[in-house]
Amino acid sequence: MYKKILLPTDGSNHANKAAEHALWIAKSSGAEIIALTVMETASLVGLPADDLIVRIKEMLEDEAKKSLEKVNEIVESADNIKITLKTEEGSPADAILKIVKEEDVDLVVVGTSGKHGLDRFLLGSVAEKVVRSSTCPVLVVH
Repeated sequence: MYKKILLPTDGSNHANKAAEHALWIAKSSGAEIIALTVMETASLVGLPADDLIVRIKEMLEDEAKKSLEKVNEIVESADNIKITLKTEEGSPADAILKIVKEEDVDLVVVGTSGKHGLDRFLLGSVAEKVVRSSTCPVLVVH
């Protein structure tokens, strides 16, 4: 049923639980997993010191790498599951929706809330926007 599963991650416990669900679905359907982390760099615009921006961006890149490494560890524990690791810059929800279209994704598996704790009732703000705007099914994992 599913050929491509998009797994957005920010390294949070919710995202890692979502990775376990995505892995189970991928095993059952023979799908590949695209793990995506998004660096929010919009807040860096207008900061006064160029070297400060560079250091913050390096920290964001390091955090993104760690998030993808954790998902890769979870997925590599299973045999024969193809995983692609991607990093994007921008708004997380917008980047997720862009990848859904570009990669012809069949299913998005996302955690309810991330590291930033921006909960809106039961869903995180990113998950909520993806659910409302996605062109494919979205599984939200608590």
